Amino acid sequence: MTTLADTPTTTGDLRELATRALDRCGADIGALTGRTTLDVRSPITGEVVATVPMADTADAEAAVQVAHEAYLVWRAVPAPVRGALIKRFGQLLTEHKEDLADLIGIEVGKIRSEALGEVQEMIDICDFAVGLSRRLDGRTMPSERPGHRLMETWHPVGVVAVISAFNFPAAVWAWNTAVALVCGDTVVWKPSEAAPLVAVAGSALLARAAEELSAPAHLNTLVVTDADGAAPLIDSPLVPVVSATGSERMGAQIAPRIAARFGRSILELGGNNAAVVTPSADLDLAIRGIVFAAAGTAGQRCTTLRRLIVHESVADTVVERVASAYRNLRIGNPFADGVLVGPLIDKKAFDGMGRALDEAVDDGGVVVAGGERVDTGDPEAYYARPALVRMPGQTELVRRETFAPILYVLTYSTFADAVALHNGVPQGLSSSIFTRDQREAEQFLAAEGSDCGIVNVNIGTSGAEIGGAFGGEKTTGGGRESGSDAWRGYMRRATNTVNYSTELPLAQGVDFS
Repeated sequence: MTTLADTPTTTGDLRELATRALDRCGADIGALTGRTTLDVRSPITGEVVATVPMADTADAEAAVQVAHEAYLVWRAVPAPVRGALIKRFGQLLTEHKEDLADLIGIEVGKIRSEALGEVQEMIDICDFAVGLSRRLDGRTMPSERPGHRLMETWHPVGVVAVISAFNFPAAVWAWNTAVALVCGDTVVWKPSEAAPLVAVAGSALLARAAEELSAPAHLNTLVVTDADGAAPLIDSPLVPVVSATGSERMGAQIAPRIAARFGRSILELGGNNAAVVTPSADLDLAIRGIVFAAAGTAGQRCTTLRRLIVHESVADTVVERVASAYRNLRIGNPFADGVLVGPLIDKKAFDGMGRALDEAVDDGGVVVAGGERVDTGDPEAYYARPALVRMPGQTELVRRETFAPILYVLTYSTFADAVALHNGVPQGLSSSIFTRDQREAEQFLAAEGSDCGIVNVNIGTSGAEIGGAFGGEKTTGGGRESGSDAWRGYMRRATNTVNYSTELPLAQGVDFS
């Protein structure tokens, strides 16, 4: 264990813990480029635990340039050799799992098991990418011309910009970077301004792996900056792919800029995810899935459960049981044993939660449980009890995503009504249904069912595995990261025709003799 002997409760404790974790990872904050500085606040106490240099536009432009130069070398390295780098990176992540989890806990406020789980996601995607490095396969198709072979090949595309959010400050970078590197690309990473320390540590471990294996420098370049400073990552023609995680508003701002230069975007934006609870559902199973999906990470996951669509015959029972569970959730310092809900990231998030609850009441909703601030003795820290709200219908408020632990309960009478409520929002990331009726499950999975990118049966909306492609539809952005064939988003396809005959027949029977 790398944590202090006692639960770190003061800002001094957290500062000491962060310094030790960074040192063990070989990370040097002073090596960052920047003309101004950024204060890093821990949501656990709300106070500053570190100060890091912050880059500007010129620094970001320089990062893109060195990443492009590294790409020109890296693209020619055989894919299995590139995979060896990711294998070593995964080993280093395993060795420093506790250190990285410490930094995630300090910067984001995740409880220990969730912080460790995030690092495990990084390790898992490395395993996936190592295997992928030996099967970046194309296909061979039959040619209509005799003596010809028709096939597809896949090639690296260039520099990939990764813009990550605070709630998964390390895993999302790893999803993109492990896959992009084995594909032959290089990466420029702009982490959330709320979580630069774990970014420095993760980048240091990857740089160490590259040095040990004599790989080129600058395969991953870290740029700690704000939205203005990150402009070259969005606008540079040397960045053919931008993978960005954040709000719908952020996506709407950057997508047209990327498209204007014919770049590609992988966007993971709003969630507003829902679960349907049917009359046949196993309620013991459903309640456990609902509470974790709605309250985990203090409601600050893109896959957090925000809408609960319950059949009217079981609605009262479900609401009573979820409310009871909410009242018994232990809220507090995420490093303390038994705590299940840590702090909100900042005051802005807490205020947004309060405004949403006020609007819900104005709309005729009833706050059944939670919503109040939990006092931990730190005036600058914002802890809140997850809120459960019964709503009279799917109001405009419910159709918006509030990035806080609020679960709105809606009721339905027919399965068609449930699906209509479920799909009646702009977002389309994750969804689930709790049922023991196979017909209902299959209908929910079918084209006329959930319109989300992730559709689950008898599990909650959060907790995706790296083996599947992660992403959503509609205003969620439509991008895919991590497993399955998401690797194709980091490569370019070439269709090849090889004539091994002595003739020159033309396609479609064209005669040009």
